[in-house]
Amino acid sequence: MISTTPAPLVSVRNIRKTFGPKEAVTDVSFEVWPGEVFGLLGPNGAGKTTTIRMILDIFKPDSGAIEVLGGAMSQARKDRIGYMPEERGLYPHMRVLDCLVYLGKLKGLTGPEARHRAEAFLERLELAGQYRQKIETLSRGMTQKVQVIAAVLHHPDLLIIDEPFANLDPVNAQLVRDIILELRDQGKAVIMTSHQLNLVEALCDRIVLIHHGQVVLQGPVAEVRRRFARDILHLSGSGRLDALPGVAHIERRSANDWYLTLLPEADPQTILRTIISTDHFMLDKFDVALPSLDEIFVQIVRE
Repeated sequence: MISTTPAPLVSVRNIRKTFGPKEAVTDVSFEVWPGEVFGLLGPNGAGKTTTIRMILDIFKPDSGAIEVLGGAMSQARKDRIGYMPEERGLYPHMRVLDCLVYLGKLKGLTGPEARHRAEAFLERLELAGQYRQKIETLSRGMTQKVQVIAAVLHHPDLLIIDEPFANLDPVNAQLVRDIILELRDQGKAVIMTSHQLNLVEALCDRIVLIHHGQVVLQGPVAEVRRRFARDILHLSGSGRLDALPGVAHIERRSANDWYLTLLPEADPQTILRTIISTDHFMLDKFDVALPSLDEIFVQIVRE
């Protein structure tokens, strides 16, 4: 009987990598599944780039195992991967369309296929007017978008993309974001690194945080945020809030939004009942405020 259970597109198991006396990656494990955007996070020097290079078979791990697209890396599997590295890989003296067609052919497309797809992506990313320009004449944001096109031109099953939103204004960031989400919806997998954690929070289904070469946090984004929820309550309502038992601090951020910082022993449900019973505040909404990935990142890295 053939199994219909999906398998991970990337499986990283207990990998370790040293460079001389420095241990860059220590016992890192995670999986990336079809139809998800996976955030590989960490401060500079944490081991993210080394991990990516081991996934791509640029470096061999000293120990541990990596499977990509169902097995060990091969040329056929490499052709199913799109990669946008931190060090951008375009040819500055080539014209935009010529460069994209050349890179598409390296990934197995025919010339006409590469040209057709490149023209469609250039139109989509609002670069149709630049197709004859040399790469070196483009702005940094335009160059970034061309790099994204080069990574997805061959319709990869796995996209690994490093800082995809660097140099992009909000409008262009949305264009790139739409491409990433489209790949996810097609059942592809995307591994992305970014220091723009608000975008990671909006895009990624799951994350792994690496610090000093080790995994310090891993899981679905919503679950991670709940795990780090502090004793802060968010209220929406009208009226006034006076001092409440068990509440250390009350902050009013807008006409109808209040944030209450609780004392360690406080019970949120008791506070809720107290607020409901008061005659000078009309409560519309009550929930536990979740920390952002930015706040969680800073907390973990500083520990």
